[in-house]
Amino acid sequence: MTRWIEFPDPELPIFGLPWFSETTPRLQRLPDRLRERVRPPVWNLARSPAGGRLRFRTDSSGVEVRLRYERLGHMHNMHRIGQMGLDLYADGAYWKSVYPTEAGETEGVWFTGAPHGTLRQIDVYLPLYHPVELLAVGVADGATIAPPVPFVVDRPVVYYGSSITQGGCASRSGMSYQAILGRRLNLDHVNLGFSGNGKGEPELAAAVAELDAAAFVLDFAQNCDSVAAMAAVYRPFIDTIRARHPRTPIVCITPIFTTSELWSDASRERLAGMRQVVRDAVGAVRQRGDAAITLVEGPALLGRGEQDGLVDGSHPNDLGFQRMADRLAPTIARVLGLRPTSVAEGGSDQARP
Repeated sequence: MTRWIEFPDPELPIFGLPWFSETTPRLQRLPDRLRERVRPPVWNLARSPAGGRLRFRTDSSGVEVRLRYERLGHMHNMHRIGQMGLDLYADGAYWKSVYPTEAGETEGVWFTGAPHGTLRQIDVYLPLYHPVELLAVGVADGATIAPPVPFVVDRPVVYYGSSITQGGCASRSGMSYQAILGRRLNLDHVNLGFSGNGKGEPELAAAVAELDAAAFVLDFAQNCDSVAAMAAVYRPFIDTIRARHPRTPIVCITPIFTTSELWSDASRERLAGMRQVVRDAVGAVRQRGDAAITLVEGPALLGRGEQDGLVDGSHPNDLGFQRMADRLAPTIARVLGLRPTSVAEGGSDQARP
């Protein structure tokens, strides 16, 4: 028989949603008190729990879930599993996705009939691009539920950015670059990517700065209306974080390559200008004696000649996100003082202090 654990429950801890204590039981990425302070598109996107995870250990022979979706999503460049699905990883290995076939309440089975008595680490990645109501998680009657394996550091890496940061266009929720990198280095993460709306507004800078992070990663540029608009917000965004976190590492990523750079002079000039804004801001912060800020060139994560890593010329697919995670991992490990045991492409080894 299945024992259903109604959500929320202490046996089902949530990670990656830092304001969950304020939003319980709603799985959203910003607290209600910020609803009137951010633009409506940002708020609507914040209702999608990108980066949120359930984490626990169990010796159950099966794991099931009950969910409710208010509607079905229809994106032109991201299929339903990637947009709305939940991924289950057991001991770091992908098992299966659960996703809706119609709106309303649904149940899904991740696995059943597994050997009983083996305590497995379970990580459930919540949807990247759609709100969901989690009703309950089912385990075998009599199964043990235990706290999850600890992360290598006790604070999350906090990412702010655009649709690429939010996870567009991964084939499933466990394949965003932050999720891949988190498994690689055994790190917690918070995903504050807002598709089409990573514009670096002061309200979002203040929200990001609320969080007690192991490191901050700024991965926004393309959503800004112009190079000048980006220049107006980028350095102040850093300064807002620094006012609250004077020594926390900040990693600043310039825009990755897009195929529009191959044929459009305007796009090439715009992206070049935005990359220079990031370089100039990092250089200026370093000149004032801040050694805890790092520049990462986006085309070094996913660059010219790697177009097969893109879905629509702009957004990474799973191949693109894998490459981004592989290439960003050494930087994140370094700024956190970790020694990566392996960051080779396709590896799965964790880091250690």
